[in-house]
Amino acid sequence: MYLATVFTGLLVIVVLVVYWLRSRKNLSKPRICILVLGDIGRSPRMQYHALSCAKAGYHVDLVGFGGSSPIKELAESENVTINTLPEFPEFFRGLPRLLFYVTKAIIQFLQLFVMLLCCGSQCTHILVQNPPAIPSLAAAWFISLLCGSKFVIDWHNYGFTILALGVKNPQHPLVKIAKWYEFFFGSMSSSNLCVTQAMKKDLWEHWGIRAHTLYDRPPSRFHEMDISTRHKLFQNLSNEYEVFGATESPSHYKKDVDSMTAFTLQLNDGRILNRQHRSALVVSSTSWTEDEDFSILLDSLEAYEKFISEDHEALPSLVCAITGKGPLKEYYQTMINKKSFKHVKICTPWLEPEDYPRLLGSADLGVCLHKSSSGLDLPMKVVDMFGCGLPVCAIHFECLHELVKHEENGLIFHDSTELAQQLTKLFRASP
Repeated sequence: MYLATVFTGLLVIVVLVVYWLRSRKNLSKPRICILVLGDIGRSPRMQYHALSCAKAGYHVDLVGFGGSSPIKELAESENVTINTLPEFPEFFRGLPRLLFYVTKAIIQFLQLFVMLLCCGSQCTHILVQNPPAIPSLAAAWFISLLCGSKFVIDWHNYGFTILALGVKNPQHPLVKIAKWYEFFFGSMSSSNLCVTQAMKKDLWEHWGIRAHTLYDRPPSRFHEMDISTRHKLFQNLSNEYEVFGATESPSHYKKDVDSMTAFTLQLNDGRILNRQHRSALVVSSTSWTEDEDFSILLDSLEAYEKFISEDHEALPSLVCAITGKGPLKEYYQTMINKKSFKHVKICTPWLEPEDYPRLLGSADLGVCLHKSSSGLDLPMKVVDMFGCGLPVCAIHFECLHELVKHEENGLIFHDSTELAQQLTKLFRASP
């Protein structure tokens, strides 16, 4: 009898909350909630969604974790409210793996429930990035049900395929549960976006989910940089990363030189020039996860070094900047530190949002090692590189042809040998 009374009371409370939330909607001021269960500053597509909605007249509640700074235009927009989630408590990380996963899912669900209840109650739509799917899809669906909002999913990839990489077993029980969960709540959505035609086809044929393909496009801040911007960028970066700085002082180089970087120099009369016989600048960006094997790039750089040292090829030295943060960065940093290059320098900077497009627009070549865990998504970093007019070498996977067409708008390689050959071909003449 007691349990029945408690259950009835809770049911009445839920009904009253639902009525109150729905009655609070003010449709004269349309609002949308955008949720990414990750670092907002490292989620460019969701930031661009937020900007687009803000410019279209919506007030946007952007929900996610802090850590990296969002792009300046987003942070300064009066139509965007950024709501940061608390980080998962560190002391839970000592739990056994299965118990840790369950505990994390429950705690994050409760965090999302409270946050979405507070900021999403007046929203007409709740747009969720997937992956990660657990527990964001369930939380967003539940709140959209309570508040009468449209539940929209933006499919970037499949979360269960990333989990399969992590546990190194696609048949693991956790992977099967995650797969069921992902497509159960995926089928509850009001509408869906996805990043490729291949994913659109897969969602419909295997899960009965209709989606609209929305290809990524580079924003206007991604463009080729003029030499003045490049010189200033290299000067700023050289304060923290010595590979961008000159190895000799301007006075020892030429008497009329005022300042120098590894790539540019400024004369006393103010003119800025490219340095003669300078190194070539290669850029790759990454989230340092299992779907990007950076040993391929390191092996190709070793082969490039050999071409110069043993075959006396007329090739420039290389500076390779690998940007980004992620779980495997320390692992690859250890590999990099063990290399003893003479003609190749590698650095792994973390850039401010405004400096990332500047670096791409100042480079000579972009390299993409993204290999989709599902084979159905596309690397946004290549879109950004194309926006900067940067030549791109990208590793092959199933649907890459939707973005990169070999020898038309880029080069596609399958292994380190092919990448080394492409580097040699592209840099045979000094940049």
